[in-house]
Amino acid sequence: MERIKSGKLIHVVRSVVLAMSLLLIGTGIMKQEHTEVLQKAVKICLECIGIG
Repeated sequence: MERIKSGKLIHVVRSVVLAMSLLLIGTGIMKQEHTEVLQKAVKICLECIGIG
């Protein structure tokens, strides 16, 4: 009986974490955050190789 409750709890926790992750990813995409992250990554890469 305890195993079943524990298994259900793990399933619920995983589902909640997945839902929150998708919500936050969707929010970031709607706010165009991915473009800012890409620009920063490019800038860092160019600085590493000595161009930027």
